[in-house]
Amino acid sequence: MATIRDVSREAGLSIATVSRAISHPEMVSKASLVKVSKAIEKLQYKPNLSSQKFRKQRTYTIVVLVPNIANLFFTEVISGIEDAAAKHGYHVLLGDTRDNHQREKDFIALVESKQADGLIQLRPHLPGVSDSFSHLKAVNVAGCAGTPYSSVRIDNKEAAEKAVGYLISQGHTRIGVITGLKDNSHTIERLQGYHNAMSAAGLVADPTWTIEGDFTLLSGWQGAQAFMRLKDKPTALFCMNDEMAIGAIKALKEKGVSIPDTLSVVGFDDLPFANYCDPALTTIRQPAMNMGVKAAEVLFQMIDGQAPQQSEYVLPFELIVRDSVKAPK
Repeated sequence: MATIRDVSREAGLSIATVSRAISHPEMVSKASLVKVSKAIEKLQYKPNLSSQKFRKQRTYTIVVLVPNIANLFFTEVISGIEDAAAKHGYHVLLGDTRDNHQREKDFIALVESKQADGLIQLRPHLPGVSDSFSHLKAVNVAGCAGTPYSSVRIDNKEAAEKAVGYLISQGHTRIGVITGLKDNSHTIERLQGYHNAMSAAGLVADPTWTIEGDFTLLSGWQGAQAFMRLKDKPTALFCMNDEMAIGAIKALKEKGVSIPDTLSVVGFDDLPFANYCDPALTTIRQPAMNMGVKAAEVLFQMIDGQAPQQSEYVLPFELIVRDSVKAPK
């Protein structure tokens, strides 16, 4: 098996130059690149992946930026990305940005310095805030409408409207909502869907029925506690993700509230444990793994120099009816 020393001898260049040509081709002259490439081809230098990276000037690595690795929905999306990456021979470098823009920039720099071939962003684009991806191969996944670069998502507004419309169809007219953070694009779109469903049914949403959370179990628990302190309590809750819905169910049970006999609860995402909580959660199913797979495939097309067939892929969602909703008494 040929070694880097053999390649060095064949190319008539130093080992350091050969190493740079393989790892950082932008740091080596074109003439030296040609010599190293020919030597690698002639000697069939192994591992093959290193030779392939050099010839195509690729790292076969992509960066995935996730705002909160503890969010279980994101782990499903990442699983889809990982599956697609493995099939295409790519490695995934996961960047837990913790919603910190400087941490984002540090990971983006890996693509800018050609230590990775492209990136997938799981944070929804916020209008007025630049993602600085226009010069890179990048895809947004599980985001929102209006993303200024390639994206894969569901229609959040329509999905929320479907969830609240289902509660209305069961006879509920006093419907509360536990949102995400108010400036989050998911919150904005899903809240619009909530109001659309209420307006379409001729219902007025009391402002006190909207309580801000942050997509965590704790904020769902706290939100439900706040609803229990209201004089005019809702008969149903729409929670903008399953984690908050399950946190809310726990708080309601602690207060002796029967679900769904006294109060109905709907979630969003259909995480694996939604079917196993008590009662089993009615929720909106996002095709999380499929979104991850699609986002990765779109990115690999871009890396291969192909323009995506669409700038935006909107995948179907589904309302999953289980045991947490019942007609109000």
